[in-house]
Amino acid sequence: MEQGVEGLTVEQAIANLQQTEDLGLRYYAAWWLGKFRVSQPEAIDALLRALEDEADRSPDGGYPLRRNAARALGKLNEPRVVPALIQGLDCPDYYVREAAAQALEQLGDQSCGSALINLLAGGVEAAIPVPGKPHLVQPYEAILEALGTLGLEETVPLIQPFLSHPVEKVQLAAARALYQLTQEPQYGERLVQGLQADKLPLRRSALIDLGAVGYLSGADAIAQTLAENSLKVIALKGLLEYSLRHLPSSPETGEFSPESIHIMQLMDGLL
Repeated sequence: MEQGVEGLTVEQAIANLQQTEDLGLRYYAAWWLGKFRVSQPEAIDALLRALEDEADRSPDGGYPLRRNAARALGKLNEPRVVPALIQGLDCPDYYVREAAAQALEQLGDQSCGSALINLLAGGVEAAIPVPGKPHLVQPYEAILEALGTLGLEETVPLIQPFLSHPVEKVQLAAARALYQLTQEPQYGERLVQGLQADKLPLRRSALIDLGAVGYLSGADAIAQTLAENSLKVIALKGLLEYSLRHLPSSPETGEFSPESIHIMQLMDGLL
């Protein structure tokens, strides 16, 4: 038996996920398999079955186990799960759709593009709150970020109107995607503007977005943001990784680009 961690083995986690009596054990097993990136065929098969689960229902009709299964599948780098995650984009549970979009972004398979685009039907006018719920009709942040990460340049005209969406996090997601797709500084600067938002959650989102897209011109603004130093270091780390991949350096002498050196100095000042 393969020994696992946190009190489980891989075999136990798979067995727990496959049984139906204890919904809590199943929920935890799905999380566990994703957390520790268990990519055995048996684990993937069990997670795919969990993505169609009907037993675990929340009081509002949601599917908690399906959500965890989708999140787990996104971490396993297994192309064969893409069709099931695309199907998950049609689930009546908003949070399953969100988890499926995020998982498809992680997997990086462009075949999901048309399904993601379908969720933008109606544009900004249709992107309204659900009455009595704390969310919009679709998980627009996850959808827009996925389109950007997947490099679907044809979606630029569809994404641009979301820069004017009333929800600021949706605006940031649109700017993030548009910068990834076009590399135009105007969209990077929209993210930098987010660092000045009145609300801390928005500043945090802008930090994460800037680090994810590697907008090097935002380095100083990141370091000066009114937010936790730990988050600022994470964002700067994203910029540093981008600069090391894309800017010229001299491996023979160990010399880094001026931009990389500046980012490292900013990180040192926050530690």
